[in-house]
Amino acid sequence: MLSTKQKQWRIKIFAVTWLAYAAFYFCRKNFSVIMPMISEDFNYSKDDLAILIGGYSLSYMFGQFSNGFLADKFGPRLVVTTGMIVSITANIMMGLSGTFGLLLFFMGLNGLGQSSGWPGLIKNMATWFRRDERGIVMSWWTTNYVIGSFVATIFATYWATSQTLFPDLGWKPGLWAPSVILLFATITYGLFTRNRPPDAGLPVIVKEEDTGSASTGFDKKILREVLNHPTIWIASGIYFLLKMTRYAFLFWLPLYMTEALSYDNSTAGYMSSVYELTGFLGVIAAGYLSDKIFSSKRFPISTIMLAGLAVLCFLQPILSQMGMVATAISIGLIGLTTYGPDSIISGAAAMDIGGKKGAATAAGVINGVGSTGQLLSPFVVAFVSNTFGWDGLFYLFVVLALSGAILSSLRWNFGGTSKPERSP
Repeated sequence: MLSTKQKQWRIKIFAVTWLAYAAFYFCRKNFSVIMPMISEDFNYSKDDLAILIGGYSLSYMFGQFSNGFLADKFGPRLVVTTGMIVSITANIMMGLSGTFGLLLFFMGLNGLGQSSGWPGLIKNMATWFRRDERGIVMSWWTTNYVIGSFVATIFATYWATSQTLFPDLGWKPGLWAPSVILLFATITYGLFTRNRPPDAGLPVIVKEEDTGSASTGFDKKILREVLNHPTIWIASGIYFLLKMTRYAFLFWLPLYMTEALSYDNSTAGYMSSVYELTGFLGVIAAGYLSDKIFSSKRFPISTIMLAGLAVLCFLQPILSQMGMVATAISIGLIGLTTYGPDSIISGAAAMDIGGKKGAATAAGVINGVGSTGQLLSPFVVAFVSNTFGWDGLFYLFVVLALSGAILSSLRWNFGGTSKPERSP
């Protein structure tokens, strides 16, 4: 049984880490909103935009690997706080940049800062919550990037398109105003989080037998165990496909709506937020179903949702011709079936694979490999949409989702509330 103080601290840790990652999205999702405006102002092609997003994704990918190791070694409080400050600085400077080269540099810097968030905060949560409660707990916790992305989209759209507040600045407030939100979250996280219960004067909550790792402290053995785990590369492959798909929607959905569906910038910005709004339901459903129906197994629900995503992407070109309501419903259901497996693979499954000692490393590896899909995503989107049209892109998503479902089905019986599977 947990003491009253332990329960109070767990609520605090949940709240401040949730806020921290949600706030990261204010300085991430804002670029997708201003992208059509930047393209118009500077006459950037899709290939130019792909290079900018690729610069962000490249540094984000390398940062996932390094920040996972750093968070396990030095603790998430230092690593995440530093990353937040870097992201704030990059967003402010992007608004002041007048050349493509400077914009590319600060996009890369932003990616580096953003990459500290997920592995570091997963590490934070892994030391406060046990394996048999992670499915439900993490389903609620991983709503941070869904709700954060949704609110950030609306927030950035308002500031970037407002004709009443600073209209002469154009889209630049869409970079600066979100930085203020992230600054507030940085101060809150730095002041109120703790890396693990002993740092708050409390007994250990997550016992060694709950971790799947017999190691003590960060060393090469932890890294070796994580990399040799029989499930880490399956999860990473699934996440590669998921991030290629999710980041295509994350960055390109407003442009798709302005070009293919002829929406104006404001309508496209607000409409694209439906993707995250219903994604919230997918995250909650995935967590509850994995714990309650599948006995804390993460891959069955991932398999089912990815198969559903393939069907929805196949139907999207047809539904988009039926009007704005049909488009909103379709995009919403795609968001639900994208965010469900995305959250369960990168959250609870990563924690199960890495355990308390290697949670950040496992999360960093899965996210790092996944981020190679994120890195390729803008170039794939630009090429396919230019060559085969936007409808052709959705048919590519069908292939990616089906491939992910097949991979996920290979680990259907992994995990659960029985004794955790260990690396060889």
